[in-house]
Amino acid sequence: MSIEHDDVLHIARLARLAVPESELAQLRSELGAILEAVGRVAELDLSDVEPMSHPLDLANVWDEDELQPSLERDDALSNAPDPHDGSFRVPAAGE
Repeated sequence: MSIEHDDVLHIARLARLAVPESELAQLRSELGAILEAVGRVAELDLSDVEPMSHPLDLANVWDEDELQPSLERDDALSNAPDPHDGSFRVPAAGE
């Protein structure tokens, strides 16, 4: 399946990718191959295939919560770049 140059640029913008002009032709070819593969799957008769959320049966994947020993606060903060009052200090959003 052929994908247009402008479509590749649009997809890159949506994915927040900076794609150099020198790589656009290769990306266009790769995206076309992906769309072709997906198109072949769409041609299959899947009427007898049950919809599923996961390819394997999952039975209670949660472990029980159990109290475990953890690091002392000073040990946990020992490599923190800027601890403050016994906590990790992180930049505010957007900084």
